[in-house]
Amino acid sequence: MFDLDLWREIFQSINKNRTRSLLSGFTVAFAILLFAILFGIANGLKNTFKEAFGTDANNSIIVYPGRTTKANNGLQAGRQIQFKNEDEQFVLDEFGEKVQYITSKVNRSVTASFKGEKNNYELRAVQPDYMFIENNKVSDGRYINQNDLDNRTKVAIIGRIVNDDLFLKESAIGKYINLSGIPYKVVGVFTDDEGDNEERVIYIPITTAQFVYGNNDYIDLLHLTYNPDMNVDEALSFGSLLTKKLKDRFSVANSDQRAIRVQNMAQGMKQVDIMTFSLTVIILVIGLGTLIAGIVGISNIMIFIVKERTKEIGIRKALGASPKSIVSIILIESVLITTIAGYVGLLVGVGVLEIAGPSLETYFIKDPGVSNSLVFGATFTLIIAGAIAGYLPAKKASQIKPIVALRND
Repeated sequence: MFDLDLWREIFQSINKNRTRSLLSGFTVAFAILLFAILFGIANGLKNTFKEAFGTDANNSIIVYPGRTTKANNGLQAGRQIQFKNEDEQFVLDEFGEKVQYITSKVNRSVTASFKGEKNNYELRAVQPDYMFIENNKVSDGRYINQNDLDNRTKVAIIGRIVNDDLFLKESAIGKYINLSGIPYKVVGVFTDDEGDNEERVIYIPITTAQFVYGNNDYIDLLHLTYNPDMNVDEALSFGSLLTKKLKDRFSVANSDQRAIRVQNMAQGMKQVDIMTFSLTVIILVIGLGTLIAGIVGISNIMIFIVKERTKEIGIRKALGASPKSIVSIILIESVLITTIAGYVGLLVGVGVLEIAGPSLETYFIKDPGVSNSLVFGATFTLIIAGAIAGYLPAKKASQIKPIVALRND
């Protein structure tokens, strides 16, 4: 039942002892403020690490052919390794269950034109699986399909920037775009969360590119994603085995690092995991230290408060107040101050992160923020600490005999 007199008495006590109440609240607010800022900065650093990988599939592997630097099996150094379509099939035959998506790629630079508009863009000849590896999103029309590969159709899927540059406000779907003298029918427009550079790209079927640009089955590189059920160590092991198999296939020495290069995202993910884990542990230790300092601070203040009010407690007992009522007054006052101060500290901490967020990007801290549940948990911890800090000395003081309390200096 709501006791108006009890609450009036609590607020009168807080108002009468403003300095004491402010000191108690400042200790809690400062602890929550530091806690929010520290974890917000930690989350900002994590966001920076994640952004470094872009929106591409984080389980991807890219295999580049190069030139041998060492002789092997009677073959001289300096050989150029050339991938072909059959090498993609070789990877599938060897590692079928471990491969999620795979595509061969041929890269070119082209001059694209439509009516009076012209510009230079990157041309990527790929297979349908590339859409899932690059995480492209088709905003209009369609993507490359198997029929395009089988029939070597001259179709193009253009990025948003290409569409804006060449077609202005006109729909590109169904129109023919000239790519370095060869017309292609635009069948799709895509977007990419990685930004303008990835949207200044034109995709065509790889079989079309092989026929048009050399009439061969050569490919520039292999791009695949491994089974997402693999953990980091399994993915690294898969990348190493893939490298070994391809080196054996092309008679490349195992110690030759340039002939066949494998870029495995798992390696980067492992480094990021280590860094974020270390960062989390450091911030957690600092954050817990801050909370402990807040708990100690408010505990000391509450002990002082109870000692200061010993005579008041004696008078209350002499007038017939029960130990329970004495404890409840001090306890509620402690919880009230802690709750209000914790909320103020939370608001200030979040406000600081919001204001300082844009300038922190210079220091590789992107979108710093902290989850409400985490800070509310920290505040709740301090509230419990404040309640215990107020309860123990109040309980002890409530058991003192009135005559002893009144004699207290």
